[in-house]
Amino acid sequence: MRNAAITAILLFSSLALAAPPAATKELIGKGKASFAINCVACHGASGAGDGAAAAALNPKPRNFKTDAFKNGDKPENVFKSVSEGIPKTVMVAFAHLKEEERWG
Repeated sequence: MRNAAITAILLFSSLALAAPPAATKELIGKGKASFAINCVACHGASGAGDGAAAAALNPKPRNFKTDAFKNGDKPENVFKSVSEGIPKTVMVAFAHLKEEERWG
């Protein structure tokens, strides 16, 4: 019974992760707006990891210009990191945002 429950959870998890949508101007605009609201405080306006909150955080926020992505740099990996957060870091989950915003 336990194996069936684990299998169901894993299957549901893989189905919940949709394929990336096309990178339209509209989607990119929504992503930029969402970044400005939800990410700039830690990652900074240019993504350098130098936002106003960064000084108080340990570990420091990722610098998108120089640091490697912890979970991979494919759109699916970034979507997962934004949706679930990153364990053992201060990167929290943003699952409360609409899926479209998390892809943008």
